Amino acid sequence: MISIKVPTVGESITEVTLLKWTKKEGEWVDRDEVIAELESEKATFEVNAEQAGILFQKAKEGDSILIGDILADIDETAPKPAQAEAPAAAPVQAAAPVASAPAAPSNVKATPVAAAIIADKKVDTTQIKASGYAGKITKTDVLEALSHPGKNAFPGQELFTREVRSEKMSNLRKTISRRLVESKNTTAMLTTFNEVDMTAIMNIRKQFKDKFKEAHGVNLGFMSFFTKACAIALSEWPSVNAFIDGDQVLYHDYADISIAVSTPRGLTVPVLRNVESLSMADVEKKIIELAGKARDSKLTADELTGGTFTITNGGVFGSLMSTPIINIPQSAILGMHKIQDRPMAVNGKVEILPMMYLALSYDHRIIDGRESVGFLVRVKALLESPALLLMGKDPVASLLEL
Repeated sequence: MISIKVPTVGESITEVTLLKWTKKEGEWVDRDEVIAELESEKATFEVNAEQAGILFQKAKEGDSILIGDILADIDETAPKPAQAEAPAAAPVQAAAPVASAPAAPSNVKATPVAAAIIADKKVDTTQIKASGYAGKITKTDVLEALSHPGKNAFPGQELFTREVRSEKMSNLRKTISRRLVESKNTTAMLTTFNEVDMTAIMNIRKQFKDKFKEAHGVNLGFMSFFTKACAIALSEWPSVNAFIDGDQVLYHDYADISIAVSTPRGLTVPVLRNVESLSMADVEKKIIELAGKARDSKLTADELTGGTFTITNGGVFGSLMSTPIINIPQSAILGMHKIQDRPMAVNGKVEILPMMYLALSYDHRIIDGRESVGFLVRVKALLESPALLLMGKDPVASLLEL
């Protein structure tokens, strides 16, 4: 019998949560086969069988387990069970007799007329409030539900329920909660806004999207434009790319940009390393890779730490404007939002343009108004004139050495 212990996943992590068993109690497992998924405060990871044998679980799904504790035992001396024979084909059943009227589900208590209407109209019985004797649904109850469709704003729940559900907060959600409160309490956070005309970027994507995908195997998205624009602006406004460490300020001569990714288990923020040195295609490929890992809970601790600046895109959910919270220990975060056609004054005339609000939340202890506004204005200029992304300045101005 060998014991499978919870592995060390980070210097500061002392416990993890057992998300789920991928193999059942008493089931045969092969060597290196995944037996369970664990979640730390930073990421989820898999545990593999160190030997083949019969699995004996030592914890239940949802349990918190300390690093080094025994997660499972494997009896490597047990013989491998024979493969189960394929089940015999089910006998052909005789056709059911044709009923004179449809029947309601057997677990529904209803009068005969009400049951017939329920079956015929395929009424969701959770939307019906029973008024009959002993909780039976009457014809009047069904007709009332049919005359007021959509009355229940909680589909699948009984009407007038007063149920309260309790679920244990995951390690990831607890970490998100702690870090957000810590950010609000330990930074002098302020947000400045601007807006960007997305016409040029949208035209570039329309013109080159097919060639770009053919050449690089990925779609040309908005995030590559934003990350490259931020990398250039960060090089020009170094305080936006800096940390406070005690009484020291740590400046970074590179742009490791964290990209906020929403997953079913909560928000994760994987890091794109050295964005200033990546091409647009490199950025798009890396974003796809990290987003896929985030959705599949495959991100490593290293991929989630060390960013110098963060970009979050609430626009994918329809957000028009927000004030994002700083991802500590970083000093600033850029919020992207929904692209919306709006009337804008252009050369004295009103034009309808695809506009996006930008929000920069920053730590006022290290970043002053001049730096924050200057950074955001620079990002706006780079996005509205994407040719500037190539060399950071106007080609004509470069030619004239201005």
